[in-house]
Amino acid sequence: MEQDRALQVMEAYQAANKNTLADRMGITIVEASAERVVGTMPVAGNIQPYGLLHGGASCVLAETLGSLASALHAGPDRITVGIEINATHHRAATDGLVTGVTTLLYGGRTITTHEIVITNETGRRVCTSRLTCMLMDRVPNQAPRAAPGSGPA
Repeated sequence: MEQDRALQVMEAYQAANKNTLADRMGITIVEASAERVVGTMPVAGNIQPYGLLHGGASCVLAETLGSLASALHAGPDRITVGIEINATHHRAATDGLVTGVTTLLYGGRTITTHEIVITNETGRRVCTSRLTCMLMDRVPNQAPRAAPGSGPA
């Protein structure tokens, strides 16, 4: 039953992800469950003028992964919106892929909090982020306007 719920949320996420910011930035989901979501993002195309991975791009990766994890925790009949994100940038990334690993820190009925650790291809930590999302009941008979977990921070 739990796996059916997760599959339903992932299918909705993938269907609604086309032409979104995460899609344009090249974010790929590698693994997904309510307790752990893993995704990658290319550095190329997501840099700032000095050729380094843009800090905002790290935040987009973190929010994308954390929001998906929150949506998986909430289930298909609820929606999730980011309400707070922070990020500490530890070192620069200049090429290749970065990988974000999201871990559930707290999962309640109305709030989830996730830690997202972003590393470079050699496994060195690039960024540590924390995302808090609010969970709400979906209005009956109202289709979601966006993918579960795609709300703003």
